[in-house]
Amino acid sequence: MRKNPWSRLFFDTLSLGLEASSVIASRTLKLAAGGEAAKAEARQMVAEKMEAGLALQALALSGGLGLTPESAARKTLAHYRSTVRANRRRLAK
Repeated sequence: MRKNPWSRLFFDTLSLGLEASSVIASRTLKLAAGGEAAKAEARQMVAEKMEAGLALQALALSGGLGLTPESAARKTLAHYRSTVRANRRRLAK
């Protein structure tokens, strides 16, 4: 019997969600502290979200997400995972 590729995708999505939750928590603490660091974080957060969305749109329009729904979902997760991981590492310092 062939494995369902969507099962793995479900767990990858769940994992990304948990990782994103830790970034949200770290950012919330930083923003709650206020000051210049909070202002810079807020500006960076908005800029990153816009950049990530536009980059994904460009990837989709250029055919970079593949031809199947599964491929598009996997590549979309990979696109956002790299940003989330970079933020998690940066905010953990």
